[in-house]
Amino acid sequence: MPDSAEIIASLRQRIAAVERVRAVAAPCLVATGHAGIDAALGGGLARAGLHELFGQAQDDSGSAGGFAAMLASRIAGAETPETIFWLREASAERRGGCLHAPGLAELGLDPGRVVLGVLDDPASLLKVANDVVRCPDVAVAVIELWREPRVLDLTASRRLAVAAEASGVTVLMLRAEAEPSPSAAHTRWSVAAACAAPLDAEAPGHPTLDIQLLRQRGGRADLGWRVEWDRDAKIFRDAALSGALLAPSGGGPLAPHERRSG
Repeated sequence: MPDSAEIIASLRQRIAAVERVRAVAAPCLVATGHAGIDAALGGGLARAGLHELFGQAQDDSGSAGGFAAMLASRIAGAETPETIFWLREASAERRGGCLHAPGLAELGLDPGRVVLGVLDDPASLLKVANDVVRCPDVAVAVIELWREPRVLDLTASRRLAVAAEASGVTVLMLRAEAEPSPSAAHTRWSVAAACAAPLDAEAPGHPTLDIQLLRQRGGRADLGWRVEWDRDAKIFRDAALSGALLAPSGGGPLAPHERRSG
């Protein structure tokens, strides 16, 4: 018979395990700092979920990548040294160039916290991504895929979403030169570059984006905002040029397909 000390230790271990499961299962929202976006999301972006980011047009892939870096910086925070994985195809290096460490730093994302993985093909990338997303020590996994690879189907997205829910990892699926298709994503976003208001002495303004919430599981969508990114505070706020709600895209490359895929 085990003594009371062993029984107590065993119970404590079981309770700790249950609490960890509860912590992952409980919804955890990360506020973006923008009142309109956070209200639309019910308080903020859901951690432990899959979120898709698309460029509004082919030339906006870089803007979508910047949005991914901003969100990763916000989600990971600065108080804990959590790791951010950025996985991309080798062809992305040829098409769009390498990730620029000083550029990430300018957006407030510490390059020293980013583990970059460059894979030969989409199948290899998704295989590694599934392993990464299962690791609870990872804060954010950015999975960058170009166009519409066959291996990225509804089943593949569900596998990532389930792994994210179990581990607590936030997955940002960055889709370059692609159109939305059915997936298990919690939210879907469209991103485009916008003109920034200059700072004093005509200094370059804050990074400014037009973002649209195309889809949200169980919530309202078809909303858009023009926002700027405050690197130091790591928050989004209304852009100086316009804080008004933007009309959803009526004729861009995403609109017809979005109506079909839902």
